[in-house]
Amino acid sequence: MGSITFSHVYKHYKGESRPAVNDFHLSIEEGEFLVLVGPSGCGKSTTLRMLAGLEEITEGDLYIDEKFVNYVSPKDRDIAMVFQNYALYPNLTVYENIALGLKLRKTAKHEIELRVNRVAKILEISHLLERKPSQLSGGQKQRVALGRAIAREPQVFLMDEPLSNLDAKLRAQTRAEIIKLQSDLKRTMVYVTHDQVEAMTMGTRIVVMKDGVIQQVAPPRQLYDEPANLFVAGFIGSPQMNFLEGSLVREEGSYYFLNKRLKLLVPERYYRHFTAKPGSLRNCVMGVRPEHVQLKREEQGMQEDAFSRCLVEMTEVTGADSYVYVKVGEKTVIGRTEPETVYEKEEKLVIGFNMNKVHFFDEETGVSLAAGGTEA
Repeated sequence: MGSITFSHVYKHYKGESRPAVNDFHLSIEEGEFLVLVGPSGCGKSTTLRMLAGLEEITEGDLYIDEKFVNYVSPKDRDIAMVFQNYALYPNLTVYENIALGLKLRKTAKHEIELRVNRVAKILEISHLLERKPSQLSGGQKQRVALGRAIAREPQVFLMDEPLSNLDAKLRAQTRAEIIKLQSDLKRTMVYVTHDQVEAMTMGTRIVVMKDGVIQQVAPPRQLYDEPANLFVAGFIGSPQMNFLEGSLVREEGSYYFLNKRLKLLVPERYYRHFTAKPGSLRNCVMGVRPEHVQLKREEQGMQEDAFSRCLVEMTEVTGADSYVYVKVGEKTVIGRTEPETVYEKEEKLVIGFNMNKVHFFDEETGVSLAAGGTEA
């Protein structure tokens, strides 16, 4: 119970030139924790609301447990939704807020009491049951909203940016609680967020969206290590991936990434991708994550044919790591370093790249030269 299938779903709003959701085609397995992530306006919340029945589907089919539900009302879809603003009734106690959905379904009184107390114990809010929402902190309100959804025991949980109103510490704590809850309940969960850290730490699979279109569907590690295109590569990861424009040139049987400042020998493992897409080599983009940038005061220890000169612009210390922003010609590149290593502004350094970890993209289409398509 709890499988979901979107079959080429579109959402058009009147007066808009392009669809808010464009050919959304995806199967979600029973018990899966799926995260929809992307910038504001990418269509992720609209997709969730179509699944909830709060938005009509313009075109395409939606199935829950293989049942066609395009025209099934929200109350009959066996789903529960947690909203960004909690949506608690201020005049009701915590107990009454959690129990409300059960009362509307005419659940027996003793069953309501049993479920509410069980949920309150799981979420550690038993001591709050007689309080009103105005007497609760943001984190406590969020737990009550979660409790109301859990008490209904639906097959599918939908969450629309539920942690965005919490401070950083509470957000991390509640994130861990939701992951544990989903694991314990073993129910399907579809979670919407614009925060790629939330997406990477919570989802068993992640759907990255842009302009209503799915860009890539994959487990978190695969998204990070094998981005399908420039957008995914830049959106996933903090700080984001560095991008350097240039071309791939073949000389005496070897490939080099070449631009005005760099001539970098490319490892042989990439070559099979290049021969399959020769038209993409003249104008391409090399992507490299900050942890794969090497910064030193001398050339010693640098990978052969993979270094250049640079100038320090600034250093950002985050605690466990430091991020050094350096200028390579007119381009700023971010490298991750140990916090004990201190570089001064305008200090001259040698920059190198772990060429076994770089990515290459077609500059015109943005598609990875190694992309094998998205997983759905």
